[in-house]
Amino acid sequence: MFPVSRTLDRYDTSFDHDGLVANAGLIVIATLMARLGLERLANAWLKTGSYAPGRKLCTLIAAMVAGATHIDHTDMLRAGATQQVLPFRVMAPSTIGTFLRTFTFGFVRQLDAVAARLLANAWAAGAGPGGSDMVIDLDSTICEVHGHAKQGAGYGYTKRLGYHPLVATRAGTGEVLFSRMRKGAAGSSRGINRFIDELAGVLRRAKATGAKTVRADSGFWSWELLRTLDRHKMAWSITVTNHAKVKAAIATIPDDAWVDIDYTLGGFAQVAETTYEGGGQRKKHRRTVRLVVRRTRLADQAQQALFADWRHHSFITNRTDLDTVGADRFHREHAVVELAIRELKDGGATHIPSGHYAANAAWFGCAVIAHNFARWSTTLGGHDQVNTRTLRVRIVSIPAVHVNRSGRHTLRFPTRWPWRDDFTTMLTNLRALPGPAG
Repeated sequence: MFPVSRTLDRYDTSFDHDGLVANAGLIVIATLMARLGLERLANAWLKTGSYAPGRKLCTLIAAMVAGATHIDHTDMLRAGATQQVLPFRVMAPSTIGTFLRTFTFGFVRQLDAVAARLLANAWAAGAGPGGSDMVIDLDSTICEVHGHAKQGAGYGYTKRLGYHPLVATRAGTGEVLFSRMRKGAAGSSRGINRFIDELAGVLRRAKATGAKTVRADSGFWSWELLRTLDRHKMAWSITVTNHAKVKAAIATIPDDAWVDIDYTLGGFAQVAETTYEGGGQRKKHRRTVRLVVRRTRLADQAQQALFADWRHHSFITNRTDLDTVGADRFHREHAVVELAIRELKDGGATHIPSGHYAANAAWFGCAVIAHNFARWSTTLGGHDQVNTRTLRVRIVSIPAVHVNRSGRHTLRFPTRWPWRDDFTTMLTNLRALPGPAG
């Protein structure tokens, strides 16, 4: 055993350094908050009756970017000199909790308005698609909770207690374009048509003028959804359930129409397409759509004996610019939505803190905004597209000492920080952005 003088036991500890900043990299996120006008937008749109809501919203979102998952975690922003790298007054956890409990459903919609205008500002600053094509992935997720004092929580199809929010993400960036908190017992497609109507408005105000394609799984499939997407001139690629009519359509595909694809290591996969007629009982709604089918089969002979039939996965699409193989590949890329949701839930959405439903909806809305700030900071800051956890380790969680030398404020970071150049580039690029118009 080493003598005590050579072990960690020789270190005394004290919490008395007023100039130390634990998450000094928040200066990058705070710079973007200022450039996109977060506090100003919150003060203009949130009318909950709470005084100066902007500083409270900024406190919660900055803490979430730094890794906060509970209300009391916001207190880390009041430690040492952290306030020096933030352009707003940091509020106490008790104030944040009281602020969240002032929300009602209408006030949550006001928070949606703040999120939509932040999206528009970020896209105007250079993060948006402009006139380029954009792919939107729809999905829902379960935000699991524990205990029975959570208003609106329930058991859905996963048989787990929680909430069941809807999210629409942008493929390629992972940013959340629009979200809506729902009760736990809500079905996957509940409110989806109204959700699409509002999403279309958000994208229109953000000046996304290019072609848009919506991808979704079978939980959202309905003829009414197709009519809603058509009304907004959005293309679609949506999984359908293999009910009797779909199976009948698949049975009409000739054997020589199937094309082999490289899809699975443990078996065979082929794709083909046909058409499917439906649309509901009313004659004016009847239509014929393109049905693309992928079938898979295990390669192992013993397994084939147990599962001799092909397994079919079908989806419909109105994209005419993709051949059968290309349409199948494009639709399978819908799986990236799970990565965006995982990141969202790895941040503030990993825990739903309140017993009040509207407060939890506001918390989830703040988690979405925090998630988007992480995405925008990499896009506008010129950093590689990395997940939020990596961004937190490399950029946000850098410790520093705040030094004031004759009025010149300096943050002194650790020597030989591996991502020093990334940090400097991001901060320089974000400082070069203009402030929000108006």
